[in-house]
Amino acid sequence: MPHAPRSPRLEFRDLDDVAEALRREGGRFSASRRLVLETLFAAEGPISAERIAAESGGALDASSVYRALERLEELGAVRHLHVAHGPGLYALIVAGEREYLACERCDRVTAVDAARLDPVRRRILADFGYEARFSHFPIVGLCEDCRRLEESASG
Repeated sequence: MPHAPRSPRLEFRDLDDVAEALRREGGRFSASRRLVLETLFAAEGPISAERIAAESGGALDASSVYRALERLEELGAVRHLHVAHGPGLYALIVAGEREYLACERCDRVTAVDAARLDPVRRRILADFGYEARFSHFPIVGLCEDCRRLEESASG
């Protein structure tokens, strides 16, 4: 099973804060890292490395994107998750740690404040002894819209 890095979350507000953190740790704020971050800041939710490369207009190849994402994840600015059999998705953690819900019908991925899933986590711990996290692999089911469609189709 893939291992999700758990580096401490970097406190940042914007691209300049991440650039400063990279420099503080002896890293470079390269053009590829800038483009990756700009794309992540503009994204409405988690996105794939392939989409980041595509949105760069040919300025970035997939390997450059993956290297930048790996470094940004080590820094604590980015987390990745896996939904079903699709590619890994990446998101900034500027608003705090997030966990995810994924719709198996429409593929919508919804970020949720991790604390909102604490009751679920407590129940899993009490019933099964597992300390659950839904950041690397989301909770999968039907979103509200798809659930309504399914209910109306079944009459």
